[in-house]
Amino acid sequence: MAKGWHILGAGAIGCLFADALASSGAPTTLVLRANTPSAPPLQMERNGQTHTRSLSSTNAPDVSPIDHLLVTTKAYDVVSSVNSVRHRLTAGATIVLLANGLGYAEDVASLVPGANLYCGTTTEGAFRRALWHICHAGRGQTLLGAFAGRASAPDWFDDWQALKLECRWTNTIHAALWHKLAINCAINPLTARHRCQNGELANNPVFARQVTELCKEIADVSRAAGFDDIAHSIEGDAFDVIQRTAANRSSMLQDTLAGRSTEIEFITGHLVNRAEQLGIEVPANRDLLEQIRNA
Repeated sequence: MAKGWHILGAGAIGCLFADALASSGAPTTLVLRANTPSAPPLQMERNGQTHTRSLSSTNAPDVSPIDHLLVTTKAYDVVSSVNSVRHRLTAGATIVLLANGLGYAEDVASLVPGANLYCGTTTEGAFRRALWHICHAGRGQTLLGAFAGRASAPDWFDDWQALKLECRWTNTIHAALWHKLAINCAINPLTARHRCQNGELANNPVFARQVTELCKEIADVSRAAGFDDIAHSIEGDAFDVIQRTAANRSSMLQDTLAGRSTEIEFITGHLVNRAEQLGIEVPANRDLLEQIRNA
């Protein structure tokens, strides 16, 4: 029987996985903030067709137990959101963190030391047309692994492999997370700074030189952090993503245009902090960090 999952973070990615889990037969519940009304039926759009799915919902302060928790909030909300349901987590509960950036998993591990903690990264494309209307815009791949390091896939991962989303287990999740961070550092802050779609970072010669400059620094930090392969490939990988997502607006650009908080502290901020620990100068990334902070 499929495990029951609670989804903390009802944005585009959270709703995408809630829909996929429910479709596979897994009991699925959205966890909403205190005093938030129950979720209405979710509209999921894919390939020009839209289906409606009714999902159970609960408010974070409720007391019903949580055995399996998927966290898909913004990076800056991960720790406080997990803390809001800490009283509901069963002994040895499974927590999967599927959010942008790095730096919060360590805090979650300290907050709930008895939990089984996993991390993930996804290239699934989804965006919100309206509050409860999600468009699955592009197929991708989701990598999951144990935060503590190498381990075989847990029993619950069998249910994830049955989803209509491609999910794979990796024993090198930290390398996958660093690679995602490196790509985001090279693209997202620049799109927010220049208010442009991803493709402009390659089409505009000035912007392209800035990508290259950022990537050189990212490569230095990656190499010192033990990610030699990523250091070698980061510039080519970044421009490949820029070309493949040319029409996309990064989440950081969308947040900036909407006047919302960005995840810069968990993306470029994390890179700059790691560079300091390793004794590496990253002036271009540091300047960009300050520009986004002060935007």
